Amino acid sequence: MTLNTTLASVTERIITRSAPTRGAYLERMRAAQSNGPARAHLTCSGQAHAYAAAGPDQAALAKASAGHLGIITAYNDMLSAHQPFETYPQIVRDAVRKVGGTAQVAGGVPAMCDGVTQGEAGMELSLFSRDAIAMSTAIGLSHNTFDAAVFLGVCDKIVPGLVIGAQVFGHLPAVFLPAGPMVSGLANDEKAKIRQKYAMGEVGREELLKAEMSAYHGPGTCTFYGTANTNQMLMEFMGLHLPGSSFINPGTELREALTQEGARRALSLSALGNAYTPVCDVLDEKAFANGIAGLMATGGSTNLLIHLIAMARAGGIILDWQDFSDLSEVVPLLARVYPNGLADVNHFHAAGGLGYMIGEMLANGLLHPDTKTVAGDGLSNYVTEPFLTDDGLEWRRGTDQSLNEGICRPVSDPFQPTGGLSRLTGSLGTAVMKISAVAEEHRIVEAPVRIFHDQDDAKAAFKAGEFTGDVIIVVRFQGPKANGMPELHSLTPMLSIMQGRGQKVALVTDGRMSGASGKVPAAIHVVPEALDGGPIAYMQDGDLLRVDALAGTLDILTPDVTKRDPATANLSANAYGMGRELFSPFRQLVGSADTGASVFGDL
Repeated sequence: MTLNTTLASVTERIITRSAPTRGAYLERMRAAQSNGPARAHLTCSGQAHAYAAAGPDQAALAKASAGHLGIITAYNDMLSAHQPFETYPQIVRDAVRKVGGTAQVAGGVPAMCDGVTQGEAGMELSLFSRDAIAMSTAIGLSHNTFDAAVFLGVCDKIVPGLVIGAQVFGHLPAVFLPAGPMVSGLANDEKAKIRQKYAMGEVGREELLKAEMSAYHGPGTCTFYGTANTNQMLMEFMGLHLPGSSFINPGTELREALTQEGARRALSLSALGNAYTPVCDVLDEKAFANGIAGLMATGGSTNLLIHLIAMARAGGIILDWQDFSDLSEVVPLLARVYPNGLADVNHFHAAGGLGYMIGEMLANGLLHPDTKTVAGDGLSNYVTEPFLTDDGLEWRRGTDQSLNEGICRPVSDPFQPTGGLSRLTGSLGTAVMKISAVAEEHRIVEAPVRIFHDQDDAKAAFKAGEFTGDVIIVVRFQGPKANGMPELHSLTPMLSIMQGRGQKVALVTDGRMSGASGKVPAAIHVVPEALDGGPIAYMQDGDLLRVDALAGTLDILTPDVTKRDPATANLSANAYGMGRELFSPFRQLVGSADTGASVFGDL
């Protein structure tokens, strides 16, 4: 199948744009490859320190003859998605010993739950935690004793942070080992209805808590298609998971077998063998183009519009939102998973899942087939799915037909002809909107604005009955430099209620929305942000604004707005408490949302 011309041209544009930084990055990685792990070059005292706690592996490590695997883990039992990782290190150690290798936990990285911190002060650390995770990864691998690494992480900022850290050590092979989604509980749409009833005062907190605990009820990722599960999709489309491994439930024999095989596979890719495949060769420009195409085809989380840019820059690859927008124009929406539909990720997996989608997209020229992956050369490895037999794991060709066209559809009959993203530009600046779940009649909103500097003030105005007509709610001073760019997902119930009443309503913000949001039009990640003096800082209550996802525009209709003095905000309350004081350097150094909102710049 001939490659789609837009995919080819966007990829070539990325390659050309990235040539200087990508070339410098690869030069550093080749130098690191030639040096190799420094176990043999450590002093006797250094080696003794490195192996002291290795137990039965001490002798093998001292000989420096066996492949040694580093484990970077985001385990904690605060996150349901990461609780299964508690047992993974021993599973990994046992698996590699059987093939003559060794493994050690190189380090742990922090992992916070955005579901717990929604609307709370702790959410202001969430985005910055990604870069802290990358730094923690680097600390863990800095001992320079490993031939390859496995990465245990699933959720929102964790996988992007691990990918950034892995690329700094891009001369090492890297395999990402997922934990899988929790089994299905209360349907996500039923949970959303209870949230709306609570926002309207129709049910009490006891009923709300009961519904939430019925939806989030056990180990594994939350089952809606938010940032965590979008991460898992990307790891398959970009070749860092074993094929078909993303959505296998925790606690199953197949899940454990995949963890064992992932550990063995990582060692097999090291420079000690004949199939050396460092992560710097896996994550090239084509892999990132494939990741963007997967994001569009599945209607994935808007958070990845920031994270993919930051992840790419760690490998010297420069992406911009126009790349996403152009690919969105040619990649159709092939999946409906909540909040874009009623199905959860378990239903999606059963209907054919990622293997079916990758097969469809490859057959129609919407993915680069010639990428390197941890499963071997070529993305065609990822149209297979794993099975556990008496002889162990084996991969078989997956379905080439959707098993439920209400969840997955072929390219010839998509849910919509374009992907889930609209890039908006105009006199207010540049923003992005996830439109895969926004009905077409809601994609253009022209209305007066109400301005807020805090999401709690917007919710208070709603409870006071102040929103009676068409309105665009602007929540500003929510960018990365202002307060760490917290998600504003807690605004979703009130916005949904207003839209359900027949009001024309939209959200415009220089902050973020969650991957769980979608049915209300939200122009997010506005740049320049208010703290940088962007036009959003000059708007006042009653100004007219037009949000047009169809034309891709975001325009202030009231004349001479930017001739006013810009608004200022007292952000002192965002500087302290819940650890925020420790992240003051991050707020001072962070780049804009369209460059990845990272403190690292171009690595």
